[in-house]
Amino acid sequence: MERDLIRWLRQRLPPHPLLRLGPGDDAAILKMANLGDCVLTIDMLTDHVDFELSKIDPRLAGRKALAANLSDLAAMAARPLAGVVALALPRQGAMDLAVAPCEGLLPLAQQYDLAIAGGDTNSWDGPLAISITLLGAVTNRGPLCRGGARPGDRILVTGSFGGSILGRHLTFEPRVAEALLLNERYELHAGIDASDGLSLDLNHILEESRCGAVVKTEAIPVADGARRLAETLADGSTPLDHALGDGEDFELILAAPPQEAKKMLSEQPLSVPITEIGEFIADPGLWQIDASGLRRSLAPRGWEHT
Repeated sequence: MERDLIRWLRQRLPPHPLLRLGPGDDAAILKMANLGDCVLTIDMLTDHVDFELSKIDPRLAGRKALAANLSDLAAMAARPLAGVVALALPRQGAMDLAVAPCEGLLPLAQQYDLAIAGGDTNSWDGPLAISITLLGAVTNRGPLCRGGARPGDRILVTGSFGGSILGRHLTFEPRVAEALLLNERYELHAGIDASDGLSLDLNHILEESRCGAVVKTEAIPVADGARRLAETLADGSTPLDHALGDGEDFELILAAPPQEAKKMLSEQPLSVPITEIGEFIADPGLWQIDASGLRRSLAPRGWEHT
């Protein structure tokens, strides 16, 4: 089965300037001359956790797996270079199930000029699992990290939040181009992608930067999906609750000094909006302030990895 998949991939993978030797040998060979620091990331997605294979086109599972990894590169403003794909396949129909996720991820790889250098497959009695490792290049401005936010920096986000489970978690666009443009054009102190939840991922920045933050809840861009989900569930949750904690929005959360934030908000250089939702402060903790000016603690919530 693995040899058949390698044969299938070699027929479909376009040539890439970095790829000296691709799928088919014991390891790939990349031409890495003239590259400085590189970013390495890995993410694993599984059936029944990150998608429901019985309910979706399996090509969407492959696309999501690659998009989630690309989002990690976007979080650090790194340019995608190459990646490897590993599949753990249910024994029944393994070859067909191997091809479909690859069909789903290959267009996204071409879109971001990413060399698929190889990978591995195995079959077992469990559900489909897709693990992708990506290599990215740090640009001249350096990487964005979680630990650089400073008191006084503004909290900026791209896009909108909440309700991704209604479908957007399978079709989202990783903010690679947006992160590269913003990091090149503006001074940014920290960044992260909102994969676990807006409030939880913002708290990750606070932990690494050793500072606090005040979030203006009325400023948070709430997605239409968050409103639909709150209405559908009818469990007392609000659209704002979903925006703060749903996860898998894969938007950028950024820390920028006040003047740079003002410039970014004025220029709006992206195809998606940039919104200021608060400020980093010296006092530890995550806080929220509503339209009336009432300030209270904001509990970080979202997807907690086990």
